[in-house]
Amino acid sequence: MVFKKLLGALGVGGPTVDTVLSTPVVQPGRPLQGQVHLVGGTQDAEVTGITLTLVARVEIEHEEGESTGLSPFARYAVGAPFRLAAGERRSVPFSVTVPYETPITSFAGWQPPGMAVGVRTELEISGARDKSDADPLGVAPLPVQQRVLDAFTALGFRLRSADLEAGHIRGSAQRLPFYQEIEFAAAPQYATLCHAVELTFLATEAGTEVVLEFDKRGGDVIHRHQLEHAAAEQDLTAVVEGWLQQVAAGYGGHGGHGSHGGHGHGGHGGHGFGSAAAGAAAGLVGGLVLGEVAEELIEDFFEG
Repeated sequence: MVFKKLLGALGVGGPTVDTVLSTPVVQPGRPLQGQVHLVGGTQDAEVTGITLTLVARVEIEHEEGESTGLSPFARYAVGAPFRLAAGERRSVPFSVTVPYETPITSFAGWQPPGMAVGVRTELEISGARDKSDADPLGVAPLPVQQRVLDAFTALGFRLRSADLEAGHIRGSAQRLPFYQEIEFAAAPQYATLCHAVELTFLATEAGTEVVLEFDKRGGDVIHRHQLEHAAAEQDLTAVVEGWLQQVAAGYGGHGGHGSHGGHGHGGHGGHGFGSAAAGAAAGLVGGLVLGEVAEELIEDFFEG
């Protein structure tokens, strides 16, 4: 019996956990649903909790260069503690709401390389090693976000890349520890206006703030615009074209000038990557796992 308990503490012969998402693709601010399937091990186990964690692949800039990390950004407790008998099969259903700022992983079928969001399930067991499972999660744009993306495409802009940057856009109501940048190459008719434009959505229950950073000669230009969710009921091509005309006219009422070097969206700043660099050397910045270990963890996490 003592030997069995020792094996259980080491995770040998313990329960197994497998999470199945009934909504493998969600929208920001919408429900994520599924079931956590459990199978008891060789002996009874006291399950003290089940936790779902949303994680994302994030880029961090610091003095030594750039690192990639796996950043948790939302946690949910699922179900109450219970006893899982040896060999017992049990399913725990869940329905949780993902944050409105959850980054988008695909746009009209285009999936940017490197964009990765997932769900990590942790089964907490009393007196034994915890068990875990990981599943990739697709995130589609909200209707108003899709309208903005469609408008840029209709105006001839070409989707080039998307990534997540650690930090905070100064002056915004951003809640997550990172923000998404969706980059468009400029349409030919706007080549004299900018080389490219980077777009960030900061969505809330009321709508979304659209932060645009225009890559121009002589320095980047930032413009901000607010859209209600109801704006999705109309074609926004003319609205976005108006934003571009404001930039061409040098109108600065919605933003300002800055340089992109700080990766805080044009000088909006982050949490200060000079101080973060010391943490990067130790391997941790704000809960992010960095470096080669992080790359291996990310590959393992999203290999499914």
